[in-house]
Amino acid sequence: MRIDAHHHFWHPARGDYGWMPEDDPVLSRPYGPADLAPHLAACGIGATVLVQAAPSVAETDYLLGHADAAAFVAGVVGWVDFEREAERATIERLARHPKLKGLRPMIQDLPDDDWMLRPEVDWAFGAMAERGLSFDALGFPRHLAPFLTLLKRHPSLSVVIDHGMKPDIAGNTGFEAWAEGMARLAGETGAFCKLSGLVTEAAADWTCAALKPYSDHILTVFGPERVMWGSDWPVCRLRAEYGAWFIAAETLTAHLSPAERARVFGGTAADFYRLRL
Repeated sequence: MRIDAHHHFWHPARGDYGWMPEDDPVLSRPYGPADLAPHLAACGIGATVLVQAAPSVAETDYLLGHADAAAFVAGVVGWVDFEREAERATIERLARHPKLKGLRPMIQDLPDDDWMLRPEVDWAFGAMAERGLSFDALGFPRHLAPFLTLLKRHPSLSVVIDHGMKPDIAGNTGFEAWAEGMARLAGETGAFCKLSGLVTEAAADWTCAALKPYSDHILTVFGPERVMWGSDWPVCRLRAEYGAWFIAAETLTAHLSPAERARVFGGTAADFYRLRL
């Protein structure tokens, strides 16, 4: 089964999407299962992982409600306030839902690049490992070093790097430092990586040739068995519609064997998120 390992649903009127521009013609509108279903059908995708987009437990409950109603949503990655250890009880409550598979603090939006290493948030990573929940690591290349420290500190935690850690494809800067950091994460930890979000980090006139050095490096250092494709829909619509990014990802993985492509487009996500398909 083909799986989209990373997409979002949201409704701006809920009021907890602080990152969202108020009048963006692409982002500032509701997106739900009925909007996504035609794209899944067109690309032959049978299951998805729905990922948080707001730093609130209320949004996580909202997403779990969508997962209950939409059969194709096989897993949800939610949010909990890591700075409040009292939220351990919230993690335990959410983890009882069979489709809650992981948590994601929105680290890319935080002013402290070393936030994940603060003593007051360390309890949360241990709690996730204890409950069998995964950690979606959302950041930029400047977060590569602290993420490496964190992952070595918690070797039993299941971790996936979101969006290839968002390299600067549009500006074509920092490739060597990004590549070295990603190679260290792949070689020194058990982290997985999402082949997602690359098109959004590219220029408006992006081409597969511009994305290929990045996708090739991800596939080389992590291996297809630790890489999973995600649409990052509807964010991807800033640069490409769902189908266009899916076709681009197929082009970028054309050199892989059929078995390796099956891992990238489904098998890896199914295993990593422990999806019930």
